[in-house]
Amino acid sequence: MCAVSAAVLLLGCAASRPAAPPLTGDILVDGPRMIAEGPPRDKVLWQYRTAAAALRQGRFDLARSLLDDALLTLQGIHGPNPEARKARSLFRPESVKPFLGEPYERSMAYIYRGILYWRDGELDNARACFRSAQFEDSDTEQRAYAGDWVLPDYLEALATAKLGGDPTDALRRAQANVRGASLPPLDPAINTLVFLEFGPGPLKYATGAYGEQLRFRTTSSPVRSARLQVAGLSIQAAPVDDVNYQATTRGGRVMDHILGNKAVFKEATDTAGDAAIFGGAVLAAAGQGRKSAVDEAGAALVVAGLASKLVSAATRPQADTRTWDNLPQYLTFVQLRLPPGEHTATIEFLGANGQPLPNRTKTIHFRVPTDGRDAVLFVSDTSITPQTQ
Repeated sequence: MCAVSAAVLLLGCAASRPAAPPLTGDILVDGPRMIAEGPPRDKVLWQYRTAAAALRQGRFDLARSLLDDALLTLQGIHGPNPEARKARSLFRPESVKPFLGEPYERSMAYIYRGILYWRDGELDNARACFRSAQFEDSDTEQRAYAGDWVLPDYLEALATAKLGGDPTDALRRAQANVRGASLPPLDPAINTLVFLEFGPGPLKYATGAYGEQLRFRTTSSPVRSARLQVAGLSIQAAPVDDVNYQATTRGGRVMDHILGNKAVFKEATDTAGDAAIFGGAVLAAAGQGRKSAVDEAGAALVVAGLASKLVSAATRPQADTRTWDNLPQYLTFVQLRLPPGEHTATIEFLGANGQPLPNRTKTIHFRVPTDGRDAVLFVSDTSITPQTQ
């Protein structure tokens, strides 16, 4: 019965999950509590969510610290340590593993961190983050496709130009992938960047016989573009990246590939178990209860079949539907040359008819530095207003 015992051990003991703290509905209250007191497996998820909310309220220090910790976890989970191996196990449900996010979610974490590095004048670190955003979206093992975000490539090119390097390759990639918008000429002399996001991002759900197929529910954004007015200028900005598109069209996504294999593994072990039990029973009957080699072989097949069935039961192919649920749908930006000093920008978010949507207009007060650093603004259609950045 050694085979059965080993299979039973694979099932393990069902550990009780700690109760999550009650939620208030205020992400900047709930997020820190869930990070500190909630299930450890969800810590990165709440760091992502809280960082996005902090950005929209101008709490850039909080967003910076949350993203730094989340990305440190992201970078470590792929390593050879025991916890990393456990996180990749076939025999643990996806939802109990440490949340890292789908490729589009990991890319967004790096994009947000790159923006914050640019705000701090650290263009080299910002560029590294934008490269990482594309890396997370790429099939690095099979080299079947490369990341196709536009904003990270364009910003890598701009940072490279400002640092005195050759931006040609990154700019070419950005121009090749942009759809429905025009990218501005690369100008290393710009001193103001305004990052804009709007619309609701994707949500996850599961389908399939075992709930193994990860799918996305998307909602059409009422906001289709934005208009920036500052220092007598009026500039309209169409989206350059669509997060819904990134979630739903990236071929060969890593999580789908893993869960697909797990579903096949579950079916195969379950079928093999049935076959072994049936074959063993036939052999045992042929032995007619005598202590013969046929009888022993039949018993062994039955044991192996039971073990295979237990292994199948232990395999958990369910998709992980935990979602970074406050991401935007669209990303875009405006770049400017403004005189140093104090400025006030007005940002209108426009509907399909090109008219400003009610209760969406934002007012941002900011200062263009005199020391050569860039002014960097971050504005969402859900940002608080007025705001000083």
